Amino acid sequence: MNEVNFLGIGMNPVTYQELFKKIDGWIANKQGRSYHIACVNAYNIALSLSNERLKRIYNSADIVGADGMPFVRWIRRINGQACDRIAAPDTILQLAEHAKTTNYTFYLYGGDPKVCVKMKEYLEDKFPHINIVGYYSPPFRELTAEEDQAIVDEINRLAPDIVCVGLGTPKQDYWIDEHLFKIKGSVLIASGATFDFFGGRIKMAPDWIRKSGFEWMYRLLGKDFKRLWKRYTVMYAVFSFNFMLQQSGLAKYPLLTRKHPESPKGQDIFVSS
Repeated sequence: MNEVNFLGIGMNPVTYQELFKKIDGWIANKQGRSYHIACVNAYNIALSLSNERLKRIYNSADIVGADGMPFVRWIRRINGQACDRIAAPDTILQLAEHAKTTNYTFYLYGGDPKVCVKMKEYLEDKFPHINIVGYYSPPFRELTAEEDQAIVDEINRLAPDIVCVGLGTPKQDYWIDEHLFKIKGSVLIASGATFDFFGGRIKMAPDWIRKSGFEWMYRLLGKDFKRLWKRYTVMYAVFSFNFMLQQSGLAKYPLLTRKHPESPKGQDIFVSS
């Protein structure tokens, strides 16, 4: 699949139609391994500039979606390619609708206990046909090896098609990295604030604001100001400065290309390109 290099992260220009075709193929031809969809925005990329592990995780994802209208517009206008905004909330809603004909099953991992349950109820109310086979809200501490293995065993026993992982960045990305080859035959989606949106803790921006590219401002001015101000000021400034350097040719941001995408964790080989 084509990639567009944004500061060393290979973003895939993909429409929802193309994405679902990929997912349908993965689920129809399960070969034992799971797949990773990363919804990457400017904050994620800014973090990856000083975090090689995060950069590796994003570049090893099976699909790196453009989670931000500036990326979508750049890809459409500069690269001349069709591209949709692949944001986790939209992706999960569309997959839930898609499940009406595909019968996909879901597992929810993340959020606090109340939010996780409310997200489950929200999806079941909105999509009566949806089959959420399980859910788990992890405690605010590191799981023991035994606890973690019990969750892996449960997910593998339930065999969901879609696993929504909502632990926040970068924790959810690390979790997917550590569990991608332990969980068998599922599509793992880093879901970010989706749990808070669907669980009713945070109000999602209206569609017209999200399509305008100013969702960040809506969220910054909301009740999450204390948590988000650094993300939407400092980290976005870091991204913008480095992006200008990249586009002017004053700095290079090589991609890390995964040579063996199906190898178990610890055997992945990356080269600069």
